[in-house]
Amino acid sequence: MKILVIEDNESVCAMIEMFFLKEGIQGEFVNDGLKGYTAFKNGSWDLLIVDWMLPGMDGVTLCRRIRQENTKIPIIMLTAKDSESDQVLGLEMGADDYVTKPFSPLALMARIRAVSRRYQKQQPEDKGMQRTKHLKINKETREVMLNGQQVTNLTPKEFDLLYYFLQHPRQVFTREQLLEHVWGYQYYGDERTVDVHIKRLRKKIGTAEQPFLHTIWGVGYKFDESVDGHEN
Repeated sequence: MKILVIEDNESVCAMIEMFFLKEGIQGEFVNDGLKGYTAFKNGSWDLLIVDWMLPGMDGVTLCRRIRQENTKIPIIMLTAKDSESDQVLGLEMGADDYVTKPFSPLALMARIRAVSRRYQKQQPEDKGMQRTKHLKINKETREVMLNGQQVTNLTPKEFDLLYYFLQHPRQVFTREQLLEHVWGYQYYGDERTVDVHIKRLRKKIGTAEQPFLHTIWGVGYKFDESVDGHEN
């Protein structure tokens, strides 16, 4: 699970981060509302945790803006405000649940699991689906949508490679790892096969300004929708 935490209190972030490490959760922490909005736009997240009081942009405004763009991502608000009217406001702006400070990590984890389960029950049609800001790929139907337009010229292996990258956004893979996971354990082909497929995919789904598939020199490749991902 990948969770974006937008919280400016360092001690709260440290507590959450320690608990995430124990639970095997990948967390990214941002201490500003505007930076949090940018991180939301540039990443692929399973859940957002948003503090009510934030510099740059307050949590309620941030929650509303996120909801205008994405109705399928769970949002939990952290708040020191315990009045009913404040809690109702947060929920009306798009939060799915709220946790009142101070809180225990166990209580937060219970809310994370509960909200995640609700979304999984609401979206059974998303099985085999991977979504990012620009791409939507359906493993069952093998359909790829780029900015709302269907991509029809991918080869079967190009599709498999793209789907694997979308399952692991921003993770760097060596050519050997991609051969192993996409081509299969029994594949003993030339590593240049990966380079050729990456080059073709870039032409079909990316641009020079936003290639999506980035070369990490001396290591391999990663999928990253941000334009500053050390692209080739």
